Amino acid sequence: MTPKKLMSPKSIANFLEKNKIKHEVLEHKTVFTAFDKSATLKEKPAIIGKGLILCFNGKDYALGLVPANKNLDKAKTLAAMNKIRQKAKEKDYKKVDFAKETWVKNNFKNCKPGANPPFGDLYGMPLIMDNSLAKQTKIIVNGGSYEISLKIPPKELEKGNNALIKAGIAVARK
Repeated sequence: MTPKKLMSPKSIANFLEKNKIKHEVLEHKTVFTAFDKSATLKEKPAIIGKGLILCFNGKDYALGLVPANKNLDKAKTLAAMNKIRQKAKEKDYKKVDFAKETWVKNNFKNCKPGANPPFGDLYGMPLIMDNSLAKQTKIIVNGGSYEISLKIPPKELEKGNNALIKAGIAVARK
């Protein structure tokens, strides 16, 4: 497929260009879930990144990325974040949950709700990515709207995530 000119919101396009993040833009019909994106693009769910916004102790936020065919394991996510915090000699988090919709709408104005791309540096927060996605040659992630996705080598995510955490944070869907 020939790479297309980036059609996602301008701030995301500028961020990708500024950080020299190699990617391919995929335009597709409107989808609201990673699993639907997998079906629409005829790609394996294991390479579709489901973007999440996580809230720790009700006040600290991070982006999460797990494959479409898996769910977030909150206990594993909490353990992975606390491992990082212990190295920095910071107090452990007690709780992780999904960010409230109101908070997301107020803080992710450059993209549609639920379509945020996994670039923590763009939003001033870390990205915690499941190991299974990190092992893929290419993954498909949100591009800022319900009709645009980005195909990107996981290694390229490091360019947009100075605080990238790779950990086993996903479990099989039930």
